[in-house]
Amino acid sequence: MTPIPDRADVVIIGAGHNALVSAILLSRAGLDVVVLEAAGVIGGATRTEHPFPKVPGLGQSTGSYLLGLMPPELLRTLDVDIPVLRRDPHYFLPGVGAGSPYLLFGSDGAANRAQLSDRDAKADEALAVEIGALRADLAPAWLEEPAPVEEIADRHIRPQLQSTFLDLVRGSVAGYLGRFGFASELLVAMYAVTDGLSGLNAGPDDPGTGHNFLVHNMCRLPGSDGTWLIAEGGMGTVSRTFADAAQASGARIFTDARVTSVTVDGGAASGVVLADGRSVGARVVLGGCDPYQLMGLVPDGVLPAELTGRMAAVKRTGSTLKVNLALRDLPRFDCLPPGAPSPFGSTIHLLPGEGSPMANLRGMWADVQAGVLPAEPTIEWYLHTTVDPSLRDEAGHHSSALFVQSVPFEPSGTSWDKELPGYVDRLLAICDRYAPGTSDLVADVFPLTPPGIEQHFGITGGHIHHVDNTVAFDKRMPYFTGLDGLYHGSAGAHPAGSVIGAAGHNAARRILKDLSV
Repeated sequence: MTPIPDRADVVIIGAGHNALVSAILLSRAGLDVVVLEAAGVIGGATRTEHPFPKVPGLGQSTGSYLLGLMPPELLRTLDVDIPVLRRDPHYFLPGVGAGSPYLLFGSDGAANRAQLSDRDAKADEALAVEIGALRADLAPAWLEEPAPVEEIADRHIRPQLQSTFLDLVRGSVAGYLGRFGFASELLVAMYAVTDGLSGLNAGPDDPGTGHNFLVHNMCRLPGSDGTWLIAEGGMGTVSRTFADAAQASGARIFTDARVTSVTVDGGAASGVVLADGRSVGARVVLGGCDPYQLMGLVPDGVLPAELTGRMAAVKRTGSTLKVNLALRDLPRFDCLPPGAPSPFGSTIHLLPGEGSPMANLRGMWADVQAGVLPAEPTIEWYLHTTVDPSLRDEAGHHSSALFVQSVPFEPSGTSWDKELPGYVDRLLAICDRYAPGTSDLVADVFPLTPPGIEQHFGITGGHIHHVDNTVAFDKRMPYFTGLDGLYHGSAGAHPAGSVIGAAGHNAARRILKDLSV
């Protein structure tokens, strides 16, 4: 095994996808780059694992599960290819019971419109056109240094949409969707959950949820048509592709190498110290970990007070629950007639509860704020092995997952240890309403609560975006921390949390500029 060197030009803390992007660009520029990862595997939350003891051969994207927001320009710059698979259909909103209405959206626009009322079809088209224009305008800003939202609007957004952009970024997803006049509140709730609330510690009326909605609609990869794609072989394919490219350029990557502190000499970062006492000196230290981890590795008082105070003010815990499932067979949805397109591969939206769907969302968020596990949470259900059979084991099991939004970080007056088994049963019972017998298909379960996400992936507070995506642009963690030699480039930085890679790109560019390389 190659020993960890005692000096390098750049030491990168963490081997998540952003860190690996930085490693590619910095090593190609001729710098000696060392990547130190605390875990035994690379990728951060962008992994393919085999987490099921009862079904050991079944692959699963245990953390991030879709690839959508990575800029195609970034992949061209890196000169890498990530094999992706189109999901068609991509949205499924099932009904309860045989013959009940449902929505199944795919690439056939006419078929999509035929499922909607005239009013909803017009609203849906208007939403798609506006978001498409904003997506195209904003795209170049993702590979630049962040700026205030007004400057972003002036520089990038066409004049007729600038006020819309400002209102969207600062406002709520409920307010934005309300502009379009949808007749179906269920359709509004579906869009609000999957794009507005996903990964957030926020409710549908909270400022900044509009920004998250815009972020989640920035899908521009070739062939995506604005939708999210499956990385063939699971999300670990993304990390492995980047790691291979970084190592081919000379970067050295070490796992089981936990950094416990950043050393500072003469008012500048000078290297890192590992858990076993070894040290690595460096001209530059780059935090590919979440910003709160990085700030915790630096001696007190050396970072600008404005930065530490601002980041403390926006710190949030995670509020998502990921229940990874191994299934013996495919579930069957009662609402689908014979001959209907397969819904598997799509995002299956379960919006349980009676009455107003948006009122249910608000009630769910009120429960979370009170520390209560919602009895009727929203669920995004995924089952990717029909589209990507490479994940299946020899027995033909299917990998699946329930992505639950929202839950409290810790239930009030009790604990996840006590509540989790019963809550997983409750979630599966909700699945049974739509696809009877699903619970009986479960061969194994690997659930990740917010504290579980924190422990398993090493993300502070279990927040999958590192910094809540209600926080936009220059309000996120900066690439240059204000301490000479110390930089940051994870999902907590501009442009946003998700598997994007732009932060790693932008942080590397800033380092190369500052070093005049």
